[in-house]
Amino acid sequence: MDDIIDLIATDAKASEVSDRIKDTLFAKAAERIEASKPIVASSLFGGEEESIETEEPTEQEPEE
Repeated sequence: MDDIIDLIATDAKASEVSDRIKDTLFAKAAERIEASKPIVASSLFGGEEESIETEEPTEQEPEE
């Protein structure tokens, strides 16, 4: 953010300022999307992360 202010203060080209603002907005949007992916995935696919657990079969004792 400070770099954008510095560009404005030093009378940089408008296209440079605009490009820097766009880059910053895209970066922030990407961070939010990455943070929300697990939440959205869990709500779409059953509420919990899918984990594969294997249980060994247990032998049942015959009833007497």
